[in-house]
Amino acid sequence: MAVSRPPSRPALRRPPALRVGDRLAVVAPASPCDALAVTKGALELESQGFDVHMDDRINARAGGYLAGEPELRAAHLQEMFADPAIQGIVCVRGGYGSAQILPLLDAEAIAASPKVFIGYSDITAIHTWLQQRCGLVSFHGPMLEGRFADRARYDRDSFVRAVSITEPMGALVPPGLEIWREGEASGVLVGGTITQLAASLGTPFAFDPPPGSVLFLDEVNERPYRLDRLLTQLVQAGIIGRASAIVFNELPGCDEPGGEVRGADAVRRVLDGFAGPMLAGFPSGHTPGATMTLPFGVRATVVARGRPALVIEEAAVGG
Repeated sequence: MAVSRPPSRPALRRPPALRVGDRLAVVAPASPCDALAVTKGALELESQGFDVHMDDRINARAGGYLAGEPELRAAHLQEMFADPAIQGIVCVRGGYGSAQILPLLDAEAIAASPKVFIGYSDITAIHTWLQQRCGLVSFHGPMLEGRFADRARYDRDSFVRAVSITEPMGALVPPGLEIWREGEASGVLVGGTITQLAASLGTPFAFDPPPGSVLFLDEVNERPYRLDRLLTQLVQAGIIGRASAIVFNELPGCDEPGGEVRGADAVRRVLDGFAGPMLAGFPSGHTPGATMTLPFGVRATVVARGRPALVIEEAAVGG
């Protein structure tokens, strides 16, 4: 049986900006969380003036590696989008399992209630679904466990600018950003963790970026040959060829032990034929330091000459 293609891409919708006093729901679409870390993360969000809503569903377990059965996780996320008392949704962590809930979600209902949605890693599957099925801007940013739970591990400035300011974020110029191929190009910013993007191919929920998009690609703890395999798949599937520019994270833990073969070298070899500008070292998602928040679904420009930058050209939230 042929895999059905998703419906035509809906028009872009921006969620309302988050304000002090807004209620944020905590959800667990993937793997189980550490209760103490989640409590610490909730306290950090409350210190910013948000009202954090959590219930026992985030503590569910299934199979030893899932935060409950898919039906429970999907229903929780769907309910939080539908609840008018909730203004934003933050994931507890990634891990594995987000792709399981996609067939159970109601795209029409979620699109009718746009809200700030934040997460990374395995949450990439939901980001792709929200943009392609619902037309919603979403946010590749910190989660409660491991990021909001430790103030040093998330970049508060980019988080606030992304989800609370109704103006474009403008130029993001983190220290350590490297130019891998010079140039300048613009497009819709999309992407996420490479493993999840590659795993989606061949399914009804396949990553399907618009032509000319700017790809942000994040990965952690994948050995060089595995990075080669993942990116070769994206090249052969035609995904890389659609991009106008590519931005990588720091690829932490992606070198062979001893450093004889580097993950960065494998990536550059596979993408040697890519014609657009490339940057690397952007600290969003899996980063050893403070993770920055990026809005997916808005227009961005990659500047890969002089002082390199990723410039967010459009506001990600509305008034």
